[in-house]
Amino acid sequence: MTTIAELAVPTDEFALEPTIRSLSAFELRVESVVVDDSIRTAPLIWFAGPDVAAVEDALADDPTVESFRRLLRRPEADEWLFRIRYADEATPVCSAVYANDGTVLDAEVANGRWAVTLLFSRREGVSDAVDDFEEHDARIDVRRMGEAGKNESLEMTTTLTDPQREAIAEAYRQGYYDVPREISLEELAGELEISHQALSERLRRANRVLASEQLDASAGGLGEG
Repeated sequence: MTTIAELAVPTDEFALEPTIRSLSAFELRVESVVVDDSIRTAPLIWFAGPDVAAVEDALADDPTVESFRRLLRRPEADEWLFRIRYADEATPVCSAVYANDGTVLDAEVANGRWAVTLLFSRREGVSDAVDDFEEHDARIDVRRMGEAGKNESLEMTTTLTDPQREAIAEAYRQGYYDVPREISLEELAGELEISHQALSERLRRANRVLASEQLDASAGGLGEG
């Protein structure tokens, strides 16, 4: 099942964070991403702002950028398109996406976070990529996930990844949510054969998704009245 996922990634967890910090007056969005090899990506990024020299200076000083080239300009919008090649150590998140047959459909920065839309050739790719994120201690939130092509607008419903579903189901079965608790987080992590930190993050994300679903449902019910 081809799956689309929306992720939120803090800028300090991803490449270009020094550039974003120094170009606070600019807007940027990813047009597309070219995979150079198994660990590197070369995104095509639009920078919108008053001074292209400032963009070039910021990229030149950014340790997460190995090289860059200006490609196009839209003078009516003060926008410039750059192709950027990331440094090896700057791409653990992108590497996890591409290693699991994922593709970046769209990405932009807002409020200190990357909003990224990804396409995976199989649903399990999302779960595997999230596992890889957790191994790198990356603070990734899966906001939405759904089947691609289900409708023309690609509307998605919030859902759990398979590891999140497994973690929260096992936590429930083992009495982690009971009062008092029947099992500690450390013991539950041992049962699932993952680290304490990885389980904590997985449960937090799962609980956030479930809370979002309940709030959306409640809002809809109130609106009907």
